[in-house]
Amino acid sequence: MAQEPGRHVLGLAVDPFRCDDGPVTTRQLIVLRHAKAGPRTDTDHERPLTSRGHRDAGDAGDYLAEIPVIPDYGLVSTATRTVETWKDVAAATGATIRPHCHDELYGADAWEVLEMIQTIPASAERVIFIGHNPTVSELVDLLNDGEGDPEIEARLLEGYPTAALTVFDVGTPWSKVSDHSLRVTHFHVGRG
Repeated sequence: MAQEPGRHVLGLAVDPFRCDDGPVTTRQLIVLRHAKAGPRTDTDHERPLTSRGHRDAGDAGDYLAEIPVIPDYGLVSTATRTVETWKDVAAATGATIRPHCHDELYGADAWEVLEMIQTIPASAERVIFIGHNPTVSELVDLLNDGEGDPEIEARLLEGYPTAALTVFDVGTPWSKVSDHSLRVTHFHVGRG
């Protein structure tokens, strides 16, 4: 039965000329600093994770599986330590996606990473970004609206060690993510 303009259903005005956009889903963004890497090899880019780094990355993945936030899209620096961090997180979460690895993420600043986030396909719901400091901690500061749980907000002020991760709720399309627009919901430091 068609609704007449101006009619109300369950106390809400019904507009017969507006289509239903479907259910509102909250996207999530995981920002993860790579786990503990070994000393410099031939190049900084090629530094692998230490044994502790592999355990810590696995713990970060276990945490994501527990809450549960399993990535369905990934942005990962091409550095050996970030790729290895991803592999350990994926193994722990059961994520089967192939992340998008970009050379540009190795030296990108927070604003450049934000620009990449804005290009994520609309179909992605749980995105993980794995990168390097200071970019990772600066990105968390840039995106954070400051309205999350005060305990989590206080922990973020203590620094961003290796294998630390922050989960944000994203209430807008990826293309509309901007500075100070996301709410922190979780913070964890992977220690295996």
